Amino acid sequence: MATGSSTGNRTVAVRPVAGHIGAEITGVDLAEDLDESVVAVIREAVLRWKVVFFRDQWLDHAAHVAFARRFGEPVVLGRRGSASPVDFPEVETTADRLELGGRFGMEHEEWLQRRRHTLLRGWHCDHGARVDPPAATILRAETVPPYGGDTTWSNLAAAYAGLSAPVRAFADGLRAEHRLGVGYQPRPGDDSYLRHLLDHQVASVHPLVRVHPHSGERVLYVNGYYVEQIVDVSRPESAALLEMFLDQAVRPEYTVRFRWEPGSVAFWDNRATIHLAPSDNAHLGFPRVMHRVMLHGEVPVGVDGRPSEPVTGTEVRRW
Repeated sequence: MATGSSTGNRTVAVRPVAGHIGAEITGVDLAEDLDESVVAVIREAVLRWKVVFFRDQWLDHAAHVAFARRFGEPVVLGRRGSASPVDFPEVETTADRLELGGRFGMEHEEWLQRRRHTLLRGWHCDHGARVDPPAATILRAETVPPYGGDTTWSNLAAAYAGLSAPVRAFADGLRAEHRLGVGYQPRPGDDSYLRHLLDHQVASVHPLVRVHPHSGERVLYVNGYYVEQIVDVSRPESAALLEMFLDQAVRPEYTVRFRWEPGSVAFWDNRATIHLAPSDNAHLGFPRVMHRVMLHGEVPVGVDGRPSEPVTGTEVRRW
């Protein structure tokens, strides 16, 4: 059932699209100077449904940043690729990803293959190895393939709630190290990407279950991209536990899959979701150009009140 509110001559409606996660919001033009009541509807929908979708939104970079500022402080990344707009340091263009393989002496496909050591490797939250990962991400589509290229999100609060009570209690006391470059398979001989990872290492210890700072929900804070191991247990125990928790985190009933169109916008809570970038479109040869703005986030806090701790390269709010 759709919910929402009226503003002027327009009714803003929130229509859930899956049982645990995802809603489409209609009746709003994100390029406008939004009324605070509309901002409140969007904020509430993001908290409730974890990711919300908008169609037919024709934003330029300035409007994208202005919309993001209604919900927090945009992140300014210290390093971006040449595809990102020079005059808008808050905006990162996903076409930059295609440059990375070439920068390190590998074709893009080899670069991806060496980074993804398991089928769950692609699931991640944005910049999860930092001690203060972004609170939210707003991604808009400029050019998309005629088919393929969908993105999938999973609700980590629902995944936690779906665990049995004894396992929830066990998970509440665990912490895990999140590290950039987990599982990367080095190239024989000179490997410039490995040197890059070592020179720019980022790692933090996060609670395995974090408490959402606004909703109070407990979130199974795990992903396949950054998690190195669960601390204070043996490596074999850690591997078995991570497999169990990751399988739980991405169960189909906790997910939603979105078909992008030019002008589509997705706005998600990076504290309570992980997402999976598409891997079914590279062989098609169609361009896929997306732009994202992330919002500064808090240091995660566990059920016991302990915050995350930096290991290396994770000074708070330095990007």
